[in-house]
Amino acid sequence: MAQDIHIDPTPTFSLSPDLYMQFMEPLGVTDGSVEAAWDHQTEDWRPDVIKATQDLAPPIIRYGGCLSSYYRWREGVGPRSRRRPMLNLLWGGIESNQVGTAEFVDFCRRVKARGFYCVNFESDGRPYWARPRRGGVRTAGPKEAAEWVDYCNRPDHPLRHRHGHPEPFNLKLWQIGNETSHDPNGYDLETTAKRTVAFAKAMRKADPEIELIGWGGHSKTGPAWTGRMAERLGEHVQYLAFHHMFKLDSRDPDSPLYCDNYRLDPQATWDALMQAPAAQDAAIQAIRENLGSHDIPLAMTESHFALPGRHRNEVLSSWAAGVANARVLHVHQRHGDALKMATLADFCGTRWNVNALLIPVPRGQAFLTPVGRVMALYRKHCGSKAVTVAKTPAGLDVVASRRGKRLFLHVINTNRTRQVTTGVSISGYSVASAKSFQITAPPEVEIDAHNADRIKPVSKALDPIGRWSFPPASVSALELTLDEKRA
Repeated sequence: MAQDIHIDPTPTFSLSPDLYMQFMEPLGVTDGSVEAAWDHQTEDWRPDVIKATQDLAPPIIRYGGCLSSYYRWREGVGPRSRRRPMLNLLWGGIESNQVGTAEFVDFCRRVKARGFYCVNFESDGRPYWARPRRGGVRTAGPKEAAEWVDYCNRPDHPLRHRHGHPEPFNLKLWQIGNETSHDPNGYDLETTAKRTVAFAKAMRKADPEIELIGWGGHSKTGPAWTGRMAERLGEHVQYLAFHHMFKLDSRDPDSPLYCDNYRLDPQATWDALMQAPAAQDAAIQAIRENLGSHDIPLAMTESHFALPGRHRNEVLSSWAAGVANARVLHVHQRHGDALKMATLADFCGTRWNVNALLIPVPRGQAFLTPVGRVMALYRKHCGSKAVTVAKTPAGLDVVASRRGKRLFLHVINTNRTRQVTTGVSISGYSVASAKSFQITAPPEVEIDAHNADRIKPVSKALDPIGRWSFPPASVSALELTLDEKRA
């Protein structure tokens, strides 16, 4: 008989719901992104994008990545007819600024998410973004960041009132610096630390209640900044950020993940995608080791697969990639004692399959990609405290959490073609009731706007004292009601 899943239900550490965050960034000519989500005729968000995001249910949404290094917030407030477009220096094209602070806050409120911005951190020290040949001066310092906080949060701010928003936006979380360590032409560690403190003091003077995320490292340059940044920033920030985009050796023309090779050998593709958890775990572990004994939460505010042909990445539209992404979410939960914010996608867009949500243009219904589906599934069925998975049958990847008498299991069958049937035992408890929310599909199925419902979760009641079957390549969220065993 196959080994059962054994759970020690004793709560260990708190799990943050922000492990399922998203981030939004106008991506210029490379992807329609924010512009595609906005209906310029009605001057409102597309209803299908709102509906799909409500299904995704992100707890927080970050605005701005590299765009933050040349974003001037005043260009995106006030009457839209008077807003000044900007050159999108990294992503190409022109950003209209029709979606600005008020519009982003409105979006977050409609989908019941907290919003936060990454401020312009003096262009992260990069001269080519600070003062480009065209587009004006794009760098901004602590004063401009503090004025943005004041505009958003001071109840009686006169300019926000004149713009038709008498109530404060109450943005209580902000990020300082984006991938600052990425570019040797930008700020070095000590300069970044010094300037982060200056930003933090100015921004907190505008609103003492805000929380701040400082830049702490980047997988491309290694984690060597993290410990030193924690030491230098002290009480000035509440989180340290890092990013990780994992390639899985996919630039080798012989790799099954190179371009369209994935269609040639499904098993080789599956095996390659299943390397994703190890790559993510190694990156997070390296950051943690460099952090050392410093007690500051980590925020992975960007993370996704980065494969050749990044404008399509068709393999990422396959359910095999959905399973791989679910396994990476398990890595995030296992590091949840230190990792308090994380994402696994680029939220919304029109082309990149690293997005959680794709928007057909010029019309059609927005839909969740495989990574979006698994993020939505886990987000809706997860406890507040991690518990220990003591044993699992071969082929199953399992994490567990708890909220009171409810136990949540996330179960992935990592076998591409073989079902696994198992029981569950929980120390000190029996199972009073059980329900499964399961996504299962052939790994080779590719999701698009015409068959997006192919990988929607299916719910069913389970026999609380029976054995449960997990189909090949399935991702399941189980909710169990516990009953204390009597001696």
